[in-house]
Amino acid sequence: MTKKSWDAQLAYWLVRPLKDSWIHPNHLTTVRLVTGLLATAALAVGKSGWANIGAWLFVLSNFLDHTDGELARISGKNSKWGHQYDLASDAIVHILLFVGIGYGLMNSELGKWALLMGTVSGVSIACIFHLRTQMEQQLGTDATRQPNFAGFDIEDVLYFFPVVILLDELVPLLITATIGAPIFAVWFFWQYRSLLQSEPQ
Repeated sequence: MTKKSWDAQLAYWLVRPLKDSWIHPNHLTTVRLVTGLLATAALAVGKSGWANIGAWLFVLSNFLDHTDGELARISGKNSKWGHQYDLASDAIVHILLFVGIGYGLMNSELGKWALLMGTVSGVSIACIFHLRTQMEQQLGTDATRQPNFAGFDIEDVLYFFPVVILLDELVPLLITATIGAPIFAVWFFWQYRSLLQSEPQ
């Protein structure tokens, strides 16, 4: 069994007192979604001060993404709709994040290309989330489980987002995402097809 990541363990300890409360996992999903949208809006302003606020809001939103699932598991308040709501919130936050970054960088050396680049990155990420959902529905959650190294998941790299802002590296980040996200989407599609073909008929 894969060991929980450090942030999932922390989320578990934080939500454990809420087990028998009126708070539902969907409430936490909504808070995660709202903080993610606020992060996107702050990044879209295009000023360093707002970008820093947006980065920290995104880190908070990313962490809160673990809390709803942990509460659902320990309280038994899980549902198919709640799971879909969680996946949709993940997709919305990550898609709009890059659109917001692109919009905020339109006054940079990238000019109007920045918004297009953000959109390409966001759409590619939308494709990845869609494929991930399809894989979960058809092949189970184990098919989309990420590798864990010493308590860190691959997605934990997102916690370094404020460092990117601090170092004023948003332009290189957007360029990397514009190239990397479509490539990863194609790879994810290839993996999805391969797993489907390997399944017994």
